[in-house]
Amino acid sequence: MEETQQNVISVKEQVALLPTTPGVYQFLNRSGEVIYVGKAKNLRRRVSSYFMESRDHAPKIKLMVRQIAELRHIDVPTEQDALLLENSLIKTIQPRYNTLLKDDKTYPWIVIRNEPFPRVMSTRRLIRDGSQYFGPYSSVMVQKNMLELVHGIHQLRTCSLNLSPEAIARGKYGVCLEYHIGNCKGPCAGHQSEEDYMAGIERIRKTLRGDLRSTREYLMQQMNDAAAELNFEAAAHYKNRLALLDNYESKSVIVSSTLRRVDVFSLLMDPAASVAYCNYVKVSDGTVVNSFTVQLSVGAEADEKEVLSRAIYEISERLSGRLAHEVIVPFLPEEGLFEGVKFTVPSRGDRLQLLEFSQRSARLYRLEKLKNLEIKNPQKHTDRLMEAMRLALHMDVQPRHIECFDNSNLQGTYPVASCVVFRDGKPSRKEYRHFNVKTVVGPDDFASMREIVGRRYSRLLAEGGDLPDLIVVDGGKGQLSAAYGVLCELGLEDRIAMIGLAKRIEEVFFPNDPDPYYLDKTGEPLKVIMHIRDEAHRFGITFHRNKRSAGFVRTQLEEIEGVGTKTADMLLRRFRSVAGIRKASLEELADVVGESRARKVYAHFHDGADERS
Repeated sequence: MEETQQNVISVKEQVALLPTTPGVYQFLNRSGEVIYVGKAKNLRRRVSSYFMESRDHAPKIKLMVRQIAELRHIDVPTEQDALLLENSLIKTIQPRYNTLLKDDKTYPWIVIRNEPFPRVMSTRRLIRDGSQYFGPYSSVMVQKNMLELVHGIHQLRTCSLNLSPEAIARGKYGVCLEYHIGNCKGPCAGHQSEEDYMAGIERIRKTLRGDLRSTREYLMQQMNDAAAELNFEAAAHYKNRLALLDNYESKSVIVSSTLRRVDVFSLLMDPAASVAYCNYVKVSDGTVVNSFTVQLSVGAEADEKEVLSRAIYEISERLSGRLAHEVIVPFLPEEGLFEGVKFTVPSRGDRLQLLEFSQRSARLYRLEKLKNLEIKNPQKHTDRLMEAMRLALHMDVQPRHIECFDNSNLQGTYPVASCVVFRDGKPSRKEYRHFNVKTVVGPDDFASMREIVGRRYSRLLAEGGDLPDLIVVDGGKGQLSAAYGVLCELGLEDRIAMIGLAKRIEEVFFPNDPDPYYLDKTGEPLKVIMHIRDEAHRFGITFHRNKRSAGFVRTQLEEIEGVGTKTADMLLRRFRSVAGIRKASLEELADVVGESRARKVYAHFHDGADERS
């Protein structure tokens, strides 16, 4: 502890010597490892902010600061230079407290090789040899479909021969089976000129960029020319290739005929897991031609603007630095990182629909990741869920133990309440409890809630029972205030968190706060709370329904002359139901209530039938 304090003092001395100019700073630990890289418009002011006591500092930042043993900095002329240098250093060093691309899988690409008579093929490696790469594709199946389209329409070579002009001129090669079955025009043997082959390659380039018009026009022209020459076999050949093109286009997502080439990025933060998900959508000529999602490890200073900027930068690097002139985003990224790019935050129209499409894709990707995590590592999934609940409800501890209360009555009759218990986000049914409201007369939900909460936690305190981390009250501000008042009387207001649920389930109320707090409608915390509320409602309604049924049966028996509440209870304990009483013999009834009352009960159920017989 003393050594850590000395390190902080030493670094603070280094901070005092920093210039007030733009630059990039690096934090190193005692092992000399760079753990964080940041940029600043004013180096001294920015770095000194880390060492000031502040409640606003996230736990990650506090943990990082305790590990700092050395400080380095690099002066640069402008803030934009600092931004670019910071990105370069983060990508090279990969510090643990920076936002990093966590998705380690390699995506498939389609490459047009830099060679005579270029091959068009699949690859997962980007080699800077002058070849042209298209993608990356979200899955092998998407890439395979595109390759099948290209090779189905264009007759391309698939061999690895060196088709230099000298080798072809010497007659070094002969045609293979691909030539004889019509998949290749035989450039190796001089049957196809390089000019004709490269014209096809240019059409392929446009197709891979999403522009299908030139290929369609070429196929239409060839089909019409063949038909005019009465070469119907060739015309059918081109017609079949047009059908391939139509089939591919029909499977694409058509967005708008007014949009040309745009890129779309959306961001989904998951602070509980310290990750974020960024989806990329490529649109060409009004059609979605590519989409994939990457996962990022969120750094110490994980504000959305910085994470989105990092994600766009990383993905643009995967795309060989190519972004469309217009990029649609949910909010503007950091300035100066992307030159010649116009960022648009849409509020309506086709661009907003594109952004919503991208956001849905990111949510689906996250859901798939979470399902895999739940299957492969249930404990890690639970820990992440509990942390998400803690953050969403602004709690100091994770709500591992939750109890939810719900009242039920029918115009003030048969008032009951239920308490359901959840542990680690799952029902603990053996701990569920029913309550009969004893002290409240009439339909007073507030008084009923006060009674039940008071009885529940007075007993737990007296018995030394396990107190919950969170109490959920199914009701608005009134019921929450009633329940919270009881906690204050018991001295538990600082030991147990409490929330109230309004009729609109996404509205959550906190004690002493008149305004509702809205949970994310697509987030897991809301789903857990909905499950708890629904379970409390189901459990309470079942108990109330059973009690009403018992009350109705008792009232039905009390209509018999000479049968009161006590007699009705005796009959129900013995015969369980009205049907059982109806089937009982006179002797069996007399054993329970005596001969005089037994005759009246038996007559009530049997006299009419006996007279008809």
